[in-house]
Amino acid sequence: MAERPTTSWRHGIAEEAEELAAGTLDPECACMAGLFPDTLLTATDEVLDTFEGELSGLDEACDEKVVAVVERVVLALNAVDEAHDGAAFETDEREMLCDYIDQSLTEHGVDVVALTARHGLGRYQLTDKWRKW
Repeated sequence: MAERPTTSWRHGIAEEAEELAAGTLDPECACMAGLFPDTLLTATDEVLDTFEGELSGLDEACDEKVVAVVERVVLALNAVDEAHDGAAFETDEREMLCDYIDQSLTEHGVDVVALTARHGLGRYQLTDKWRKW
C-alpha cells in the first residue's frame, strides 16, 4: 500500500526529536517540526482521508470520474498549502504527494499511464492542471 507522505514527515520529526534529546543533533540544525507543524499534518491527512475514501470502485470508473477525484484532492491540497502561506509543499513534498496519488490510483486498478495518454498528458502530468503547490 502506498505510504502517505505525512507518515514519512512524522517519522522525520520523531527521529529529529530523538537526536535532539540524545544530544546528537545541534538544535540549530533541527528543522522538521518547523517544516511540518501539526496543523499542516492534520490538514493534509484529512485531505488524504477523503481521497482514499473515493478510491474504491475507480478500477471500473470512466475517465471523468477518476479525473474528478484527482481534481478534488489536488484542489484540497492547494487549500492546505495556501492556508500555510503557500509554502507548505516544497519540491520534495510535491513529488511525494504526486507519487502517493499515482500509487494510490494504481493500487485501486486505475491504469494511470493509459489515463494520462488518453488525455494527451505525459506520465507524470496528471495533477498539473490544478496544482498550485
